[in-house]
Amino acid sequence: MDWPAVAAAAAAGLPQTVPVAVTLANRVVACSAAARSAGVRRGIRRRESQARCPDLHVVTADPARDARHFERVTVAVDELVPRAEVLRPGLLALSVRGAARYFGSEQVTAERLVDAVAAVGAECQVGVADQLPTAVFAARAGRIVDPGSDAEFLSELSVKALATEPSLASGARAELVDLLWRMGIRTIGQFAEVSRSDVASRFGADAVAAHQLARGEPGRGPSGREPDQELDVEMDCDPPIERVDAAAFAGRALAGRLHRSLEAAGVGCTRLAIHAVTANGGELERVWRCAEPLTEDATADRVRWQLDGWLNRRRQDERPGAPITMLRLRPVEVVSAEALQLPLWGGIGEEDRLRARRALVRVQGLLGPDAVKVPVLSGGRGPAERITLTPLGDELVPRADPGQPWPGQLPEPSPSVLLDDPVDVLDAQGNPVRVTARGVFSADPAQLSAPGRSGRLSWWTGPWPVDERWWDTAAGGGGRTARAQVLLGEDRQEALLLCYRQRRWYIEGRYE
Repeated sequence: MDWPAVAAAAAAGLPQTVPVAVTLANRVVACSAAARSAGVRRGIRRRESQARCPDLHVVTADPARDARHFERVTVAVDELVPRAEVLRPGLLALSVRGAARYFGSEQVTAERLVDAVAAVGAECQVGVADQLPTAVFAARAGRIVDPGSDAEFLSELSVKALATEPSLASGARAELVDLLWRMGIRTIGQFAEVSRSDVASRFGADAVAAHQLARGEPGRGPSGREPDQELDVEMDCDPPIERVDAAAFAGRALAGRLHRSLEAAGVGCTRLAIHAVTANGGELERVWRCAEPLTEDATADRVRWQLDGWLNRRRQDERPGAPITMLRLRPVEVVSAEALQLPLWGGIGEEDRLRARRALVRVQGLLGPDAVKVPVLSGGRGPAERITLTPLGDELVPRADPGQPWPGQLPEPSPSVLLDDPVDVLDAQGNPVRVTARGVFSADPAQLSAPGRSGRLSWWTGPWPVDERWWDTAAGGGGRTARAQVLLGEDRQEALLLCYRQRRWYIEGRYE
């Protein structure tokens, strides 16, 4: 889990003894051992981490940087034990059976792997178990689990461990773990004791997969079979690819072709092989493994990361090579289309969506990258704060973590349309209604007055006061605010969300 911090230190040319923290949405997502010894922990705010460790080197999360620097580790492992799979930058999985026979035992194989990674300037831990998820947890403890003892090893772990590794779990796993904890289930062993039928009927498909993991039952193993050729997509690179930006463009185009092929076959890819041929006849291949079927964007990201790693490795003269002349994407493992969650407006990759995206990219080319932005669910209390607008094509990073509790957050449902129109709220005598320092109305609201939207109120509720970021008044983002919901009109009613800030009322949203 420390790899993002290791890669950040390597990118900055810092020694491993320097405390490093990687942040996303203003919270620490990874930190080095030196930072942890100073009190830095995952999940704390950036400002708190700097207060605990003034010498902390803080960088923002960058998956491309992590993948680029992890390539040298992958090469070192692949030379010792071939056909290693990348679960994510920082985590590799491989079949140890043949290597254990060759080197004499699993213990010796683990020692050789640690030495191989140390030779390229990194530290690692190795775990061995019957099932891949168990091996991942064993690697965190540096353990070799005895054959047939997966369930026994997992039984003592906290049930929260089920959601700690993103490459093994879907996005809903954290909600499942939180629910199990509130039900009094504290360990993976206690979860494994629940009957399969109860888990399936109460929690759903992801919980069944987690229950299978908890019992140490067979699941998906590392790759070892030859994939079907009919779904492969290939691109001849003319001129040969030498730059990362050209590689990103080629990867995006090839990912689109692959997913059209997958959609035609009614399947999704959960294990992807990226194959490249260089100008001097050399061949490079890497397998990426995912917990859920890859989307087109996720495929393009992995191709870009991998080509970035190969091209940077070549430029650094670690393994002299030549420009890339051919690219091939090969789905090593596929699942039925039933495992795919389709978007609201139809199947993924439909021609309408592709045509719309091409049009938006064209607009970006004419007006600049900030001309087209897409919304990302963010953390916040008001509806406008919960949306982060990101330029189309950039990494979708929220401004704040939406998974935090956010006390004082507007309850569901949120308004369908966001507005920011000033309005006057009046009482029955026509006097302005304000929110007092005690968080209550100065009088009962009776009517609204605004251009194009005036009339009497048939219902209202609130106010809900929020006092936040009182130190940030210079930026205009702090101070006291309050929200209220109202129904305007009696016959044709209009539901509105009002916000009171800086002694003025605004229509913040409309419910439809």
